[in-house]
Amino acid sequence: LERQLLMQNQMRERQAAMQIAWTREFLKYFGAFFGLAAVGLTTGAIKRKNPAVLLPIVPLSFILAYQYDMGYGTMLKRMKGEAENILETQSTLLELPKGPLTFEDLEKIRRAQSKIYVEK
Repeated sequence: LERQLLMQNQMRERQAAMQIAWTREFLKYFGAFFGLAAVGLTTGAIKRKNPAVLLPIVPLSFILAYQYDMGYGTMLKRMKGEAENILETQSTLLELPKGPLTFEDLEKIRRAQSKIYVEK
């Protein structure tokens, strides 16, 4: 059992590391896109003398800030803290509808499915 717990924890850590690495890689590409878009939109706003052309920078900057916070900031620490808070103070939110699955429930489902396959 201890080996299984260690293996599951290792898999979870590796998956989390891959997610962070993916976010950081995405941030590089999105940062380049954001930089080019900002330069292009600024140039367009100056040439047209219309500051409204810069409006797309607002949502793009939120996306950039989110990705940066996820990849290099403290978002994961804040999420972990909030998850711990939910587990400690609001555990009723985590309850499954109709309660946890039991062996009997699984057997009923298995029998119902086997009847469907036998009838075909």
